[in-house]
Amino acid sequence: MSENYEQSYLYRLRHSAAHLMAQAVTELYPGAKLSIGPPIENGFYYDIDFPTPLKEEDLPKIEQKMKELAKLDQRINRIEVSREEAKNLILDEKVPGMGSDVAEYKLQLLDAISEGETISFYDQQRTDRDGTLHRFLDLCRGPHVDTTKEIKNFKLMNLAGAYWRGDVKNKQLTRIYGTAFETPEELQNYLTMLEEAKKRDHRILGRELGLFMFSPRVGTGLPLWLPKGATLRETMTQFLRDEQVKRGYEPVITPHIASIKLYEKSGHIITFKDKLFPFMEDEEKETYILKPMNCPFHIEIYQSQMRSYRDLPVRYAEFGTVHRYEQSGEVTGILRARGFTQDDAHLFVRPDQLLEEFIGVVDLMKVVLNKLGLKDFRARLGTKDPASAKYIGHDDNWKAATDAIEAACKQMDMDYFVSPGDAAFYGPKLDLIIKDALGRDWQMGTVQVDYNLPERFELEYIGEDSKPHRPIMIHRAPFGSMERMIGLLTEQYAGAFPFWLSPVQVAILPIADRHIQAAYEVAEALRGPGHKHPEAAPEFPHFPSDALEAAGAGNKFRLHIDDRRETLGKKIRENQMQKVPYMLVIGDRDIENGTVGVRSREEGDLGAMSLAEVIKKLQAEL
Repeated sequence: MSENYEQSYLYRLRHSAAHLMAQAVTELYPGAKLSIGPPIENGFYYDIDFPTPLKEEDLPKIEQKMKELAKLDQRINRIEVSREEAKNLILDEKVPGMGSDVAEYKLQLLDAISEGETISFYDQQRTDRDGTLHRFLDLCRGPHVDTTKEIKNFKLMNLAGAYWRGDVKNKQLTRIYGTAFETPEELQNYLTMLEEAKKRDHRILGRELGLFMFSPRVGTGLPLWLPKGATLRETMTQFLRDEQVKRGYEPVITPHIASIKLYEKSGHIITFKDKLFPFMEDEEKETYILKPMNCPFHIEIYQSQMRSYRDLPVRYAEFGTVHRYEQSGEVTGILRARGFTQDDAHLFVRPDQLLEEFIGVVDLMKVVLNKLGLKDFRARLGTKDPASAKYIGHDDNWKAATDAIEAACKQMDMDYFVSPGDAAFYGPKLDLIIKDALGRDWQMGTVQVDYNLPERFELEYIGEDSKPHRPIMIHRAPFGSMERMIGLLTEQYAGAFPFWLSPVQVAILPIADRHIQAAYEVAEALRGPGHKHPEAAPEFPHFPSDALEAAGAGNKFRLHIDDRRETLGKKIRENQMQKVPYMLVIGDRDIENGTVGVRSREEGDLGAMSLAEVIKKLQAEL
């Protein structure tokens, strides 16, 4: 969440909506134990330990109770108390949601507040006409709105499981998600966007389009790529590989596991410990870990030989598969998986090369995003949070790296905003935040400047003065990860990928069995020699000589021949559902005239065309 959001009225409104929901729960479900209920990016949630399981169909009842309580115009007051007073309030049997029988989570939260830190409650109060005082208390830092009457436009969304304090060893609580907005129009727009997002859900489309699948026997967050998905990945990989070759990158390949010593040296073993899979031991008691990132391997390759200042910059690139132990509740299809492939590269540069190389990386990232049709993006400079202990290295190195990124942004005339605390543990970074077709933000490509890992590994090159000098590292990944980018693109295009990226670009539809041989002749023209049907003639008996000339033009279109014994209408419908960009229909009249019927995914029936015209049109699409 951005700092601006946390200071906004909307943030306070959603925070108060979470408390209103908790109040409704305590009145509807006596014995429910409240834990925490914060605002989040698109709404709020509350984790609750219910005496009996809650169901999705119970949410309208809670929502209706919230509306009734909101209309009572309860004042929301902040009260600051001592630790002893706070404990007494939590154990007060007269206050709904409090009392010794339901207080276990609140008492733990109280114990977690550091000595000297302010302890505060928010108290929702109303007084009946007969003078009876009703109140709902919740231990909370705030902030909140002034009265429940301000909470008008909200909706409870769904349920999920959540372990207390995010630890799988603790009890699983019920998490109720909701959202709230300042106006009814904003709420309705958000709900409409969610409905559209369901239609674009990459998990559903991925299965329907035959891109990827998951298997419980394989494990949570570990996708299996199907033929069409593998083709899509290969297309993206080859595109980026070609771009990298133009820019002087060299390919490397590194193992999937490594000795723990490597990651102790890099510092990942401490800073990344929550994301590491359990360690492995061999017969010699050597400890290994499953690779969570590629950079230490590339450092070892750089360090394997003496480097001269003339050798730099060194640019190593790898499509490296890594594994990170995401909590099962956090895994979201391929957008957040446990096994994924990074389009990773690490550049080792001299100080005088840093600015130019950084700008070159950002230029590559822009080329990638423009090619993928993701043209609405902004830049975020993630800097070190001075209050956090997660970072390594000297302040001087951090300042030099941050200054370098800012200088590069100014030279490129690139607008950016600063986000303290979003740096990598070894250095600041520039992330590109993409806005998708539904207006959602995604953090994708990243480029990082790192003075600290070269220092930890004592990397050197021999300078022009014949003395050793330390290189600077640039970490970069234009896609971010192959899985996450494909998940985003699937939702961005609702599965209807651009022609160059579509796993199947053309479907050839023979109307009857007697047209199948002609369909294979068309296929050979579209994807080059060597793709004949076993019974096809050596020539093109059904098409004029211009088709033969077109076939020799090095065409490599990805296609599918739908020779099933189904009606033409069914074939067209099903290929349309598979989001195939073009369908070529072949019947008696087409064979007689040496043409094919062309149907476009976007434009519908385009009529009959010669094979040469079709190939010219498809080549123009690329």
